[in-house]
Amino acid sequence: MCRMNCAGNGILKRKIIQMAATIVLTITGMAAYAQDGSAGIEQANTQVRSYFDVGCNLMYAIGAVLGLVGAIKVYQKWQHGHPDTGTTAAAWFGSCIFLVVVATVLKSFFGL
Repeated sequence: MCRMNCAGNGILKRKIIQMAATIVLTITGMAAYAQDGSAGIEQANTQVRSYFDVGCNLMYAIGAVLGLVGAIKVYQKWQHGHPDTGTTAAAWFGSCIFLVVVATVLKSFFGL
């Protein structure tokens, strides 16, 4: 009975040692291929800044589309005589202004 347990423990120990050695060698290999972190961060910074203007222009375009849709909805409510036309107009106008202000504030906040 002890022979089977002792043999099973020996195999288990050998597998644990092999796994630990594999992990150590993998980590060592990864450290050898590691590069300077600041270069990667600088490259990411450059790419994000290049996309920022495109994102702001997209926000302006979305604001314009929302403005047109809002104007049509307000006009329809006004034509049908709804009493809350002013509230609807303020909500749509406010959402358009919010998008434009957010895009402008983000540009100035990040210095772009």
